[in-house]
Amino acid sequence: MGAQLLDGERVAAEVRAEVRRRVALLREAGHGVGLGAVLVGDDPASARYVAMKRRDCEAVGIASRLVHLSADASLEEVRAAIATLNDDPATSAFIVQLPLPAHLDQDDVLSAVSPSKDADGLHPMNLGALALGRPRVVPCTPAGIVELLVRHGITLEGRHLVVIGRGLTIGRPLSMLASLPRPHLNAAVTVVHSRVSDLGSIVRSADVVVAAAGRPGLVTASMVRHGAVVVGAGTSFEGRRLLSDVADDVASVASWITPRLGGVGPMTRAMLLANTVALAEAHAAGGRR
Repeated sequence: MGAQLLDGERVAAEVRAEVRRRVALLREAGHGVGLGAVLVGDDPASARYVAMKRRDCEAVGIASRLVHLSADASLEEVRAAIATLNDDPATSAFIVQLPLPAHLDQDDVLSAVSPSKDADGLHPMNLGALALGRPRVVPCTPAGIVELLVRHGITLEGRHLVVIGRGLTIGRPLSMLASLPRPHLNAAVTVVHSRVSDLGSIVRSADVVVAAAGRPGLVTASMVRHGAVVVGAGTSFEGRRLLSDVADDVASVASWITPRLGGVGPMTRAMLLANTVALAEAHAAGGRR
């Protein structure tokens, strides 16, 4: 019997419907909601992703704004674009699309975003709040993974979660989020990476595996305990084909698994909308998150 699918498309649609209702309530109270994006360069994958986010915004009533800079834009030019969105009252929140061109320092760029408009939750203050156990804006993919599990009746409470990957956008924040002493979280978390010796023995000890290393087919059936829950969050491309960190044969041993398409990706985009409306609500209330 094969694994059941963690249907990110269905859950993302539920989240979008909830966001649409919250946006409507803000509008009734005289408050607009806007999501901005800073895109540096013409990377095709980044451009497609920003376009999808703009369509998502339209579907839920959120206004979108794109600031598109050339690939050779200087740090000063990028910071100026960020300052414009920081100061724009119509922009409730915004993102800087990653990855950035190699000549730009990611930490410098992300630190320029106002923490109260940080839709991606990647500003040092927001990541620090998460590390302290007082999350304000949670990075979208970790938040989406937890939401995907919870809405399929899967809890992390007291279970062993192995996160493969220690990146800024998924691995590190997910490990902090999942270990918080809160309902559906409170997991025992092990963080590993693709160069750990005998990776398979560690992964086999997990009740839940999240693969976020960006290495196609890294996790195979022989590495997964029978009945484990497996989430493929790391992706890479072969031409235009999206590849998962999780090999196809894992479905034969897992109890639940994300599909190659329609799993974590839709959830990441949905949680960006959820973060945006939450920040808009905080602005409307006169508070800072």
